[in-house]
Amino acid sequence: MQSFTSLSALFEEQFNKRHFPDEPKNLYDASQYILKIGGKRVRPVAVLMGNELFSDIDPEAYHAANAVELFHNFSLVHDDIMDKAPLRRGVPTVHMNYGESTALLAGDVMLVAAYEYLNKISSSHLHSIMSLFNKTAKEVCEGQQLDMDFEKREQVSLDEYVNMITLKTSVLLAASLQMGAIMGGASIGNREHLFGFGKNLGIAFQVQDDYLDCFGDPEKFGKQIGGDILANKKTFLMIHAMEVANPVQQKELTVLLHSNPDDKVERVLQLFHDCKADAWAASLKEKYYDVAMKHLEDVAVLNSRKEELHKLAQYLLQRDS
Repeated sequence: MQSFTSLSALFEEQFNKRHFPDEPKNLYDASQYILKIGGKRVRPVAVLMGNELFSDIDPEAYHAANAVELFHNFSLVHDDIMDKAPLRRGVPTVHMNYGESTALLAGDVMLVAAYEYLNKISSSHLHSIMSLFNKTAKEVCEGQQLDMDFEKREQVSLDEYVNMITLKTSVLLAASLQMGAIMGGASIGNREHLFGFGKNLGIAFQVQDDYLDCFGDPEKFGKQIGGDILANKKTFLMIHAMEVANPVQQKELTVLLHSNPDDKVERVLQLFHDCKADAWAASLKEKYYDVAMKHLEDVAVLNSRKEELHKLAQYLLQRDS
């Protein structure tokens, strides 16, 4: 199998073009704008990796990969509007540049473009790919709605949060791998194990993201430390801390969630540390990583063929071993 870096270059070579007409200019320039910002392209490359795990890459796998990347960016455009986010990957978001109404339409035509790519897949794989894509698209929307619903609730359980993260972020990675497996001729059992690998890897990645927001090196993380705390987000750490804190700690956390003192981040981080939420998050990440790797281990192909997916997991979770 080729490395993630090699496949990423192959994907980028054919994806790095204009996917939309020239007119109306504002609409299609807005759609193209977010694609130029870039990103790791993990999901579309996962399609190619899932394919190559079982066979030589089917040229039509690029159609599925393009559809996944367009859908992912469609969801980002809409999420940024809902979150009122001014920046995406360090540059102004689509709605900040083009206005909310145009941004909504730009996202919509990206979704249509995704289906146009899927429609290029031959009939032998089209039904399976389309069914999986549609199911995943609905689940991503469900996850985003749950995320917004949770913002209005005082308490969210760990199970509820894991379910929301699974829908909002993990299923797209899992489905991308599974789409590739379908195009590679994998058995149903192997497809399901690859989906389990992607799903649990995605959850582990979110645990890590929540952890790094609080305890990461801002130079390496590339974000302001404590951003989730300042936004009063219910993260893995906040949910766990509220569940295990003693009454005094719970009261202080509740007060901090409803106020914005200058030392808010420092005080919440200290409470997380006192509740051992930092150590718990590290162990939770390992738990989901281990489940992901067990699914990968159970895929019935030679271990040597799985090595690049193993490296991808390590790369996403910043692991040395």
